[in-house]
Amino acid sequence: MSAPDGTDAQRLLSEALLLAFVGSGAVVLVGFFFPGVVGRALGGQTWLGLSLLFFGSGLGYLATLPYERVRPDDAGVASLVRVRRTSVRTLLSELVAVHDRVTLGLPLVVFALYFALRLAFPAGTTAAVDALTGAVLQGLGPVLLGAMLLAVGFCVVVFFSSWGGVRLGGEDTEPTYTYPTYFALVFTAGIAAGIVFWGPAEALFHYRQPPPYFDVAPRSAGAVDAALVYALFHWGVSAWSAYAVLGVPIAYFVFERGAPLRVSSILTPFLGADGLDSPWSRLVDTLAVFATVGGVATSIGLVSQQFLAGVQFQWGVPAGAVGPILFVGGLAAVYTLSAVSGLHRGIRRIAGLTLVLFALFALLLLVVGPRGFVFERGADAVGAYLVNFVPMSLYTGGSWVTAWTVWNWAWWFSWAPFAGLFLAALSRGRRLRTVVLTSVGATSLATGAWFLVVGGTSLWMQRRGGVDLLGAIDARGGSEAVAGFPLLSALPLGDLLLFLFLALIVVFIVTSADTATLVTAILASKRGVAPSRGTIALWGIFQAAVALAVLLVGGGDTLQALAVLTGAPFSILAVLAAVGLSLSLYREGRGDAHTSIVRVVVDRLPKIETHHDVEPPDRGKDD
Repeated sequence: MSAPDGTDAQRLLSEALLLAFVGSGAVVLVGFFFPGVVGRALGGQTWLGLSLLFFGSGLGYLATLPYERVRPDDAGVASLVRVRRTSVRTLLSELVAVHDRVTLGLPLVVFALYFALRLAFPAGTTAAVDALTGAVLQGLGPVLLGAMLLAVGFCVVVFFSSWGGVRLGGEDTEPTYTYPTYFALVFTAGIAAGIVFWGPAEALFHYRQPPPYFDVAPRSAGAVDAALVYALFHWGVSAWSAYAVLGVPIAYFVFERGAPLRVSSILTPFLGADGLDSPWSRLVDTLAVFATVGGVATSIGLVSQQFLAGVQFQWGVPAGAVGPILFVGGLAAVYTLSAVSGLHRGIRRIAGLTLVLFALFALLLLVVGPRGFVFERGADAVGAYLVNFVPMSLYTGGSWVTAWTVWNWAWWFSWAPFAGLFLAALSRGRRLRTVVLTSVGATSLATGAWFLVVGGTSLWMQRRGGVDLLGAIDARGGSEAVAGFPLLSALPLGDLLLFLFLALIVVFIVTSADTATLVTAILASKRGVAPSRGTIALWGIFQAAVALAVLLVGGGDTLQALAVLTGAPFSILAVLAAVGLSLSLYREGRGDAHTSIVRVVVDRLPKIETHHDVEPPDRGKDD
């Protein structure tokens, strides 16, 4: 993390960003809410550029504001996720010196090889990757389903058992962040803009083609409940447990055993803290870098396409050839600046802003939308979700499960390395129970509420015939990106909701990308070396280059499939991490000094007293 910096260059940059934000914002807000006023004066690409300048300069201004360090002597997170200053000369000299050559070089070679093959043999590359993905997901589907259920079980055990009372870093260690900040950082890092697009869309897809687990007719009342249940299932407790099952072991071995802040720290019970320089450890960290860059970079590229497709659908503004490049370039500038500014500045502030916008949007939609339908159907869906959770987790029938549930679990596991590592870095001073409660419980409540409100509103709109949202999706080739635009346009305060919707897309992808950039720089650096601003910026540029290649060369879905494939090995590593931590906690007797939640509940139950000095009545004579 960077120290407070009051240089003239930063002050000038901050002032320039504020000026750009105010100037572009005046035009954008007028044009957004009164399009006829400026529609004739501005072209589509000019309008898009001003909108990106407005969002980007505002977020950039937040990232460059100075901050006051609360505890200057606290070296906990600072020693792990700090950002060193460096000059251009130093950056060039240490580019190779501070990086692990395998962890740095292998992902670069893989991405370069993929795009070269994509250019030379586009159809063959796509066919080969699709065949490989299909074979892996079908063949290892039961493994992914079982690993996810074991991850949930692990989190349940840690939360309710006496192990949950273990405080990371020792009993006297205080958390670095307040709980609201801690939750905001965990939640926004672990979920990207996909939640914005899929919020109104996923339930619609399940409504049209109900999950086979629920034997209901398509587009029926029963399909509504089934659709909401599976939306909760794919974005709820199971999904977030994939992060915690890696993040909790990493945090424990980092803060309790002195292991380095690496994904490979999960191997500490088997290799020891001093044996984490082995080829196995480097392989795990290299795979984590590939999964992180592949997952986040393809998300940036695909979200860019979806954002521009939605804008064109709603306002008829074509992006042209320059639009995607402009959008990715603007996003890259913002998330790189945020990552370079450090955890206390850009990353923390933009995460807080994202959470506020997220809650504001959901609240407004609940106020102007069908509250009765949402509450009634939502309550039924939550009940069915709880009752059917274990059977759904074990259900393996049909291609539908492979296409939806297995694919989703692989995708969540592929994001688990960077999200779990970030969770671990933030959790010093927290009890294991609090880490699980936050990273699984609180986050699942947030995503669950989102899908019930947004998904419930879209289902209500589709069923009452107000807007044919499925027809709009089909008209755009089945893209989920357009579902939110006709939905929000048909509601009161539609313009305000659309504005917040677009803002959420931008801030959500920024909060994931800046965290991923910082984590990738940490993973690629040699053990004990904190990343510099220059190396973080280079990784941000590299992620942007991959995203641009996805847009220019094509094959974004194929590259995303390759990133998803990393979820299979990480699902196995997650089980290994859970077993390793459980054995360590058991052997070390870490739960002996703490009380489980079950014991606390039992102790608080009213006790039934028996009086042994009172003789029972003799009923023998009456018999």
